Amino acid sequence: MHKLFVLLLLVICSLASVFAQQNEVYIKAGLLYDSEQNILLKNKVIHVKGNTIVSIGTYNTIPNNAEIIDLTAHTVLPGLIDAHTHVLFSQDASEDFSEHSIHSLTMESDAIRTLRGSKRAKSYLDVGITTVKDLGNSGLFLDVALRDAINEGTIDGPRIFASGPIMAATGGQVYGVSPKHQDLIDLEYRIINGVEDAKIAVREHVNQKVDLIKICADNIPNNTHLSIAEMKAIVETANGYDLTVVAHSITNQSAWNAIQAGVHGIEHGFNLADSTLTLMANKKVFLVPTENSKAYMQTYSKLAGYDDDDLGWIDNYLDRMKTRLARAIQKGVIIVAGSDNYTDIGGTRGESSKDMFHAYFEAGMKPLDILQSATYSSALNLNKQNEIGVLKPGAKADIIAVKGNITTDFITTIKDVVFVMKDGDVYFRSQN
Repeated sequence: MHKLFVLLLLVICSLASVFAQQNEVYIKAGLLYDSEQNILLKNKVIHVKGNTIVSIGTYNTIPNNAEIIDLTAHTVLPGLIDAHTHVLFSQDASEDFSEHSIHSLTMESDAIRTLRGSKRAKSYLDVGITTVKDLGNSGLFLDVALRDAINEGTIDGPRIFASGPIMAATGGQVYGVSPKHQDLIDLEYRIINGVEDAKIAVREHVNQKVDLIKICADNIPNNTHLSIAEMKAIVETANGYDLTVVAHSITNQSAWNAIQAGVHGIEHGFNLADSTLTLMANKKVFLVPTENSKAYMQTYSKLAGYDDDDLGWIDNYLDRMKTRLARAIQKGVIIVAGSDNYTDIGGTRGESSKDMFHAYFEAGMKPLDILQSATYSSALNLNKQNEIGVLKPGAKADIIAVKGNITTDFITTIKDVVFVMKDGDVYFRSQN
């Protein structure tokens, strides 16, 4: 009996050894993007074991008989991060946001909403986005459920950092709802009523295992907004649980108030004044400028029913956003890439998400700075800079490769993803 046990143990150890070898691979990179230093390095090899990067070395460090993935003709990057998504929400360009939200809450089950979200989630991996920061409009913690389903391997998708329901003042962002049906809004937002309620709301989210907190510093087009005291209570309570707080902001005043309350990041920030940008830089508050390219805006406008004669506003809008982004960079504000693309204009959600790179490039950002905003800077502001958004020992094996010259032909190259690995698993590899 003892000999049989020993033999069985040897067989198990042998199988474990074979399995470990099968999960050990060396990736040869023609160019490797060091996101922390924001530079490209030539002829590097990434040693991956299981779901972790063991080392970054040179080609002569590869042992004999090792499994090799040859990407010497390509540029190898950390998996990209979209820091502003709504995976469980979608609407057509011609639909009203408020009406669609109420329809979704009353006419769609949580199951169908989550199943649709799971399909969208997979599409991010298809384009090299291995992590998303999902910021509400997800019902009652459906984003947390989707995250957990991906983490346990039930479905394929990016690594999700989920905020749960957005914390907002009365009415949230859903406008025009009659007084007797205001309770419907509670199915999508966590409405805050005072400082003590703000603290309770954070604790509720903590118990549902969210990864961060999102608030609405303003509720446009609703007129209500959180007070500085309420936002401060949210931030201080969240900090006690090691959670960051990000703030949706359209007006400059709401952004200023949120920053005074201690938020870690501003989402959108379409109307930020120079004084507010200076304050953000001084306090190291990051900005997620949710921009779209000119081509995206033109497609959206046509689907929304605008006449060709009414499209002059697009250039004016893009000029304002370009100027705002340039001012933010000049002031030293940390830029984090986020798409906020939840409108269906054709194509997959992942494809729509990558339009942000086109938009930032059109606005004047340099290719490597754009890449850093979608990798290291994003990870840093999730407090995960040693795990994701980087290619270095100890980090997760989230690795992609693109075909082309990333510095001279950025738009074409960033779209031509030829290899996607997430957590050590290869999801896509082009035969070209």
